[in-house]
Amino acid sequence: MSLHKFAMWFICFGVAFSTVANAKEQPPQVIAWPATGTTVLRFSFSKFKELSSVGKQHLYTTDVTAENLWNKKISRAEFVLYVYDKSKVRVGEGWIAISDVTPAEVVKFQTTITASGSISSMELVPQSLPTELQPALPPKTISVTVNSVPQGADVKMDGAPVGTTPKIVQVIPGKHTLVFSKEGFNPGTFPLEITPNDVSGGSVSYELGVSAHDTLELRDGSILSGDVQSMSATEVFIRIGGVIQNINRNQVKRIALVQRDPPSE
Repeated sequence: MSLHKFAMWFICFGVAFSTVANAKEQPPQVIAWPATGTTVLRFSFSKFKELSSVGKQHLYTTDVTAENLWNKKISRAEFVLYVYDKSKVRVGEGWIAISDVTPAEVVKFQTTITASGSISSMELVPQSLPTELQPALPPKTISVTVNSVPQGADVKMDGAPVGTTPKIVQVIPGKHTLVFSKEGFNPGTFPLEITPNDVSGGSVSYELGVSAHDTLELRDGSILSGDVQSMSATEVFIRIGGVIQNINRNQVKRIALVQRDPPSE
């Protein structure tokens, strides 16, 4: 092989090797906090390395670089690092804490993350910040168990659906309005006030009260809710959803009739 051909082969091989090596390297993921407004901290995360796994749970580690872009020293800042898969479903979390970081200072450390799937994206949620940055903290929430009698009522809080009773809801301090509704019962409203000093674990139970319809309890345990049109010793006629049904009286265990106002003249 001539010297010229050898040199060309070496150069081509070197370019190919460099391209393959760069293709395997992944750029660090960078998160600026806060996500809007003036950036205070910038975090860079290296490639996640798996340390161990048990079933679907995986333990990863990553090298983190944090840079203070603020004009003041950060005495202490703590964040939860939430991780998501490609479908934006949260699959795990980690913890990040920095302390005594002066302006323009860069600190490096490692953190671990537990996840039940592949990590595609991340989110930083502050848990503890210096006094000057505390307005950036997410609002404090209180866990409240909302229930009803009977259970299975749909609940709205301040006009937004929150689920079906019994339900644990997260409530921020302040005044709120709960609205309960259940097929066959009159809806009801419950005022709820949460103070900043309240602790999680409280409960609210609302009794829906009188049924809006007549109720037939059958011997097989099922409940029919509607308007009884007539009844005899052998049968009951009840209107359910606009359709009149004929029920054998022997099938009926109990009949609960709702008192109705007399028709106005």
